[in-house]
Amino acid sequence: MKRWSRLQREIEKLFSSELDLRIQCRVYRMASQSGSTDLPRYWLTLGREVIWDYPKDANGRTVNYPYVTDISDISEFLRAYIDTPVECLLDLPADPWSLGEILLAADRRVGKRTYDRLRQRLQHPGALAVLNARLQSKAAEERASSEL
Repeated sequence: MKRWSRLQREIEKLFSSELDLRIQCRVYRMASQSGSTDLPRYWLTLGREVIWDYPKDANGRTVNYPYVTDISDISEFLRAYIDTPVECLLDLPADPWSLGEILLAADRRVGKRTYDRLRQRLQHPGALAVLNARLQSKAAEERASSEL
């Protein structure tokens, strides 16, 4: 697998420029008297608000966390999302973490004409927050251009 920073740059390039959306992946070291282990975490922030967090938003998939995690699967999902052709984005199947919904809502390749279809598909609160932020930004941009 490639370095996280490269994957992070590639996925963040897809985010609409008007969004203050960031994706992070970190590993925290947990040391105790009985040994140590790494605690992996993925999260997305919109502004300063965390809108998605793995393992917190893992939908019950963290039974053996931190010894068995979905971190590699999430990274592979991100890589697959980046490589998906534009015309196939709205046809992507749902992922177990609801991360795809947020990526779709933030993706600059998804145009204004598909917002209504996208809004009907989205269920994750973070994805709806991202789409609403894009809509507000577009509305503000249109108001500013009409005032000129």
